[in-house]
Amino acid sequence: MDYTLLEMNARKRLALVAHDNKKPDLLQWACDHKAVLSQHELYATGTTGGLLEDKLGIEVTRLMSGPLGGDQQIGAMIAECRLDGLVFFWDPLESQPHDPDVKALLRIAAVWNIPVACNRSTADFLMTSALMNDAYEREVPDYHAYQVARKDDV
Repeated sequence: MDYTLLEMNARKRLALVAHDNKKPDLLQWACDHKAVLSQHELYATGTTGGLLEDKLGIEVTRLMSGPLGGDQQIGAMIAECRLDGLVFFWDPLESQPHDPDVKALLRIAAVWNIPVACNRSTADFLMTSALMNDAYEREVPDYHAYQVARKDDV
């Protein structure tokens, strides 16, 4: 597969998502990293975005609630190269009615090679990385050949 380089600015575009049982953990983590998060452009699904804005006092672009399509909105932003990272505190012990959406979101993040943190430890590493506040060239798979081959199969 061929790759192209995509410039990630020093000011990253980050999506923050949490299942209901993990919202308190995400809020505490965000408070601990407020200084770093305030330097970036934040997006979040419905309720999580409101809680983050209230707790942090910084602007968060709120999308729909996850079960109502917020997960897909974030996935679309990733596929359109409009997000640079995802912090998703999901609950691995609780079945979610929108589990297929969760799997799709994590899959699209892997497909487009963006940093993903699914727990506090990984999110801590992400926030404290030297790359977090610097520009970075991310390798993005070039799916043009794949898209052409698929078009020929139809």
